[in-house]
Amino acid sequence: MARAATTADAFNAVAEPRRREILDALTHGERPVGELVDLLGLAQPHVSRHLRVLREVGAVVVRDAGRQRMYRLNPQALKPIHDWVASYQHLWEERFDLLEDVLEDLKDEEH
Repeated sequence: MARAATTADAFNAVAEPRRREILDALTHGERPVGELVDLLGLAQPHVSRHLRVLREVGAVVVRDAGRQRMYRLNPQALKPIHDWVASYQHLWEERFDLLEDVLEDLKDEEH
């Protein structure tokens, strides 16, 4: 039996591309739902559903501003993702160092 999808943590929540688009849009500051709808080109119920998931994991926070609901990014909730990716940084640095060596060798061969 297949396991039911869960959005109980930030990793699962950001696995959905549209949610990452919402987070990207919120890096520029607080936005109302209507603006996110326009930016994403999705129906309002779809955007609201994605926002609900992001709220549940704490990745966004919402406040009422009159008749609008304003959403903003909560970067602290994404820290576990950052920390996990950062643990691979040494691998990338090793690869870049090797690439730099190859490029230097090619440069030396040209001269």
